[in-house]
Amino acid sequence: MNEDVPVGPGTRVTLLFSLKLDSGELVDETGDKPASFVVGDGSLLPGFESAMFGLRKGAEGRFEIEPEQGFGAPNPENVHILYKEQFSKDLDLEVGLVVSFSNPDDQTLPGVITKTYEDTVEIDFNHPLAGRRLLFDVSILDVAQVSDEILRM
Repeated sequence: MNEDVPVGPGTRVTLLFSLKLDSGELVDETGDKPASFVVGDGSLLPGFESAMFGLRKGAEGRFEIEPEQGFGAPNPENVHILYKEQFSKDLDLEVGLVVSFSNPDDQTLPGVITKTYEDTVEIDFNHPLAGRRLLFDVSILDVAQVSDEILRM
């Protein structure tokens, strides 16, 4: 069996990573506890996966992930104005507050209050990292071929 498998479709990757804003602010990391995923399983966005394609066990890298390969560009249609009376009176509606809603499929949608007005609030439902360039530092601990299936992305 080939021990020197590159990251690509049909592989399980075990890695350590950190994700930072281009300002250097840490967003997420594994710390010293490795994470594993199978390429294409939806655990990582395709832009993060493809940045690692070709890397092998023992490789390390730093990748700049542009918004289009990360969490996408902010969508103005994901910003909504809602009346304050729609919220609990106990809720202090301030800029930065994260509020959750349920969509028709009963999935939770978090939104961030970005502006407040006399009777309404503006809520942004875009991912908080939408539009941001990210630095993805990765250390590949293991790569194993788990399938010969070619994934169509």
